[in-house]
Amino acid sequence: MLKIQNLSKSYAKSQVFAVNDLSLELKEGEIFGFLGPNGAGKTTTIKVLTGILPFEVGEVSIASYDIKKNALEAKRNMGFVSDSHILYDRLTGREYVDFMADVYGVSLGDRKERAEKMLDILSLKDAFDASIKTYSHGMKQKIAVIGALIHNPKLWVLDEPLTGLDPQSAFALKEVMRQHADKGNTVMFSTHILEVAEKLCDRIGIIVKGKLVKIGCVAEIKQAFDDKSLEEIFLSVAGNAPTVDV
Repeated sequence: MLKIQNLSKSYAKSQVFAVNDLSLELKEGEIFGFLGPNGAGKTTTIKVLTGILPFEVGEVSIASYDIKKNALEAKRNMGFVSDSHILYDRLTGREYVDFMADVYGVSLGDRKERAEKMLDILSLKDAFDASIKTYSHGMKQKIAVIGALIHNPKLWVLDEPLTGLDPQSAFALKEVMRQHADKGNTVMFSTHILEVAEKLCDRIGIIVKGKLVKIGCVAEIKQAFDDKSLEEIFLSVAGNAPTVDV
């Protein structure tokens, strides 16, 4: 579903690669957790694969469409929820979702059915016709999720989606993520919440200083580290716990 080959990305005037020779392939039906310390390259990788940032070296394809050669088709197969909640605040929730549905050519029937289902799951029905500028942080996150999923994308990418959410909203979002993957789609999200990654993800990858240093299912990775906790493994790999035997 998502294939990244030998991706490298640096920023202007910097001699250091934010992402350095990263290769990654995600499968249909899986939730993939992208872990790493601050500045490790998680958000840069996400911005590259979503087409927000250009890149110098490597290849990225979504549903077999190259993000450079067939950018429009690649993006048609992807939904993205950023960590910045950049939304059209003057629109109502319904107007925003309709706008996103129009962008992706979603029929009136499909958008109504999908929106109503997600509104129920995310408990946003009562605020759907209110202006987005009146929404709380969590409500903005929810309407961004509905907008990203209204076209039923094969790949759904989220950057730190659980930050600032209350427990009920976080639970609902995790349910939506699982349901989307169970339909044969792929979910990729970055997070610092290791407990969520351990419980929710089918596989995880750890990136440190632009390099993907570990990838696999949690059980396999823990077994390779003598069944240490994911927290211990993460701190060890990230270089913040020198007393842990790697």
